[in-house]
Amino acid sequence: MSKKYIWPIVMVIYAAVFSSNLFAGKMPPPMEQCKSEPIKYIGSAETDKRFWDGRLRHAVGVHRYQAFHSNRSHPSEGGEFGWTYNHQPFICYWNDQFYVQYLSDPYEEHSPPGRTLIMTSKDGRIWSNPVVVFPEYTLPEIKKNELHKNYIPAGTKSVMHQRMGFYAAPNGRLLTLAFYSYTAHPRTSPNAGTGVGRVVREVYNDGNFGPIYFIRYNRHAGWNESNTNYPFYKESKDKGFLEACEGILNDKLMNLQWWEEDRAKDGFYNLDPGDVKSAFQFHANMTTFEGAGKAFNFYRRPDGVIVGIWKNQWSAMSPDNGKTWTGISKNTTFMTCGAKIWGQQTEDGNYAIIYNSSATRGNRYPMTIMTSEDGYFFDNLLCLEGEVPPMKYQGIHKGLGSQYIRGIMPGNGNPPGNHIWNTFSVNKEDIWVARTHVPVTAIVYDHVAEDFEKAKTEADLELWNLYVPTWAPISIVKDPVDSSNQCLELRDEEPYNYALAERAFPPNSKLTLEFRIYAEKIPQGRGFEIELQDQYGNRPMKLRFDRNWMYMDKGLISVNPAAFTQGKWYSVRLELDCGTQKYGVFLNGKTVYEEVSFDEMVNNVERIVFRTGPYRGLVDSQIVDNEPRPSGLFREDAAGAGEKVEATIVMIDDVKTKN
Repeated sequence: MSKKYIWPIVMVIYAAVFSSNLFAGKMPPPMEQCKSEPIKYIGSAETDKRFWDGRLRHAVGVHRYQAFHSNRSHPSEGGEFGWTYNHQPFICYWNDQFYVQYLSDPYEEHSPPGRTLIMTSKDGRIWSNPVVVFPEYTLPEIKKNELHKNYIPAGTKSVMHQRMGFYAAPNGRLLTLAFYSYTAHPRTSPNAGTGVGRVVREVYNDGNFGPIYFIRYNRHAGWNESNTNYPFYKESKDKGFLEACEGILNDKLMNLQWWEEDRAKDGFYNLDPGDVKSAFQFHANMTTFEGAGKAFNFYRRPDGVIVGIWKNQWSAMSPDNGKTWTGISKNTTFMTCGAKIWGQQTEDGNYAIIYNSSATRGNRYPMTIMTSEDGYFFDNLLCLEGEVPPMKYQGIHKGLGSQYIRGIMPGNGNPPGNHIWNTFSVNKEDIWVARTHVPVTAIVYDHVAEDFEKAKTEADLELWNLYVPTWAPISIVKDPVDSSNQCLELRDEEPYNYALAERAFPPNSKLTLEFRIYAEKIPQGRGFEIELQDQYGNRPMKLRFDRNWMYMDKGLISVNPAAFTQGKWYSVRLELDCGTQKYGVFLNGKTVYEEVSFDEMVNNVERIVFRTGPYRGLVDSQIVDNEPRPSGLFREDAAGAGEKVEATIVMIDDVKTKN
């Protein structure tokens, strides 16, 4: 049989084996068979702790946007200086607009004062400056006793800790919620059941907010109407607001997200995760890790059974919408760390779980996704986010990685399009939003033929992976030479980050890649890099453009660079052969080198990467086996992190691949 007919057959078999469809029917096993372990990972892919992306295949069509860029020198949120601990974001979609809520401290975790902010976006790409929605809160004197382990003097500011940010009520009102608590020092826990209580206010259509109320006090810890700074919600005269509050108070599935900070034994919750035995993931004396009830979320299986998910691999099942539950048990077939896990049903009817697949169970990278047809058997473990920039600002408990992933809770909106929307923090200082193409896959079947003419914005590039920091935007722009033509621009003013555009193509051992490149400006000391990679991230071909030269494989001094001039379009053709482990380079139709040896041996390649900075895929040896604990103490602030650098501006166009 000729190669012409073999390749399509190989691709079909490959895709079938790679899919979970062979292993799971559309209906899951009965609940009784699943309750000892409600989620099973049946795949073979595992993360490699030495690489930020775990050497996993990359999911196709993931657009990652930095929604909030922490900056101590020039704060977008206002104030004398920017707060640089920003974490635990939540996302919803209401009245044709995205909302992201996150909490913030000046420098580090669990260190007062704390506050909560909200940002908005019409498209999930361009975000407003954050506004404070729950401000600093002044505490009364807290005397040391059996419940309150530390003395807190009057006038101390609170910290915030909440596992629920939004509730879109059935009556059309949008509530935002948070939790005021306290800590004696950064090593104590604001989510130990001793905090003040949960607050709520309404989000109005015009962007303003209603008054702040307490919706639930931690009465068992001594907090009530007499010793708190905001009124109880029942004092509101707004019937619609009261109805919305009663909605969340009576929704025992949604308000199970509150349990962790609350921990009351008053019968409010239909499930008490604090009763789970042997649930100490880290250290039993640290209350923050006690119990199995942290960061609850859920999804509904095809048979109607609810699967509840908590941090540290804990799960339970409910056949009646959260009224009753099976016992909470541990999922042993996939590895997580102490960060959040997110699960949901996707637009194609399948299921996705997004989490940090941590090879060390401590480090919070990479951010991964696994998928399922039935909500029980999961497979197809892929990398969603393998970029981990340097931490800009030091702070205790600030760990590296894209972490604390949260999606849109059921009932909190459904944006247009076939995508998964998530928010997460990076290094506990910047807030990001990701849009993932559905169906989730790492495989594409058609070669690339992209001239960018049909795209109105970069958001239209459905099969591209984009990594877009605030100071390193990626945009569809007019050709600087021919205004009737469009191209893709990567612009970078980041001192410690870069812009990245990645495009998958069918895995091939022989490949011709063509593209055009125009460098408007590449400052001295900066570069624009292009790589071909295999499924593991090995890089047989590496090009680097600086202000004067195009360099081939940087590991070989025997390959001379080709002259390169800024302000001109260049046509580049690369012919790669994994059989000979060599590639040829052609510039404007002329041969530069016919045979350049691969820098890293591969059997095939499957993606091209365009990047405004150097490769940084290897994890530092100091943290590869886990960051020194407590995290954040072995770093210092990065010099100049709050200032832009001279811009790198590069356009690419007419990207094509073929066998």
